[in-house]
Amino acid sequence: MREAIFKALFQWDFNRDENLEDISKEHISVLDVSLQELAKKYVRGIRENILKIDEIISKYLKNWTLDRLSVTDRNILRLGTFELLYIDDIPIEVTLDEMIELGKAYGTENSGKFVNGVLDKIAKEEAPKEKFEI
Repeated sequence: MREAIFKALFQWDFNRDENLEDISKEHISVLDVSLQELAKKYVRGIRENILKIDEIISKYLKNWTLDRLSVTDRNILRLGTFELLYIDDIPIEVTLDEMIELGKAYGTENSGKFVNGVLDKIAKEEAPKEKFEI
């Protein structure tokens, strides 16, 4: 499911004039029906909170700006930040592991480490304290 959402975000990042939810339909349609509703919830949540998500990511980038990141890393960070902050029942470690794997699969040699470093800082400083108790 995360991979489908990442692909939609990646595609949307190249054409921000298109609606993210429309772009995501083709990616989400390949998922099991049970995951499609959850994926739609993620896409809707990311769209509604994209400015806040980008602001938080930017706050934790050292010597980088969001615009300078690769499209891959930027959108993995968006997905991971959304999950850390807005999805209550996913443990932080699961989110970090899943985003690292996306980075390894779609990014550069260093994407996994980079994504882990940024999301770990976001988790420690921004994630709801209840997430540490899951």
